[in-house]
Amino acid sequence: MRFRRRFSKTGAELLFELISLRYERGSMLITSNLPFEEWTETFGSERLTGALLDRLTHHVNILEMNGESYRLNQSKSRLAKN
Repeated sequence: MRFRRRFSKTGAELLFELISLRYERGSMLITSNLPFEEWTETFGSERLTGALLDRLTHHVNILEMNGESYRLNQSKSRLAKN
């Protein structure tokens, strides 16, 4: 089971406001280790999450990266040296 931190209602609304203000005005780079299907749990509202994803995915290039973590590889290398 993964630990997930949930935004407060105010925090989720503020992030939505920021993304809405940037929508179609400038570039944004968003990273997440969660698939879109799991964002509702983080934002706490299906309606807010849907509106947020609508804006984020309208003019978008999605890069999905799979594989072993770069940081994990660095940690393993450090441990192997010690």
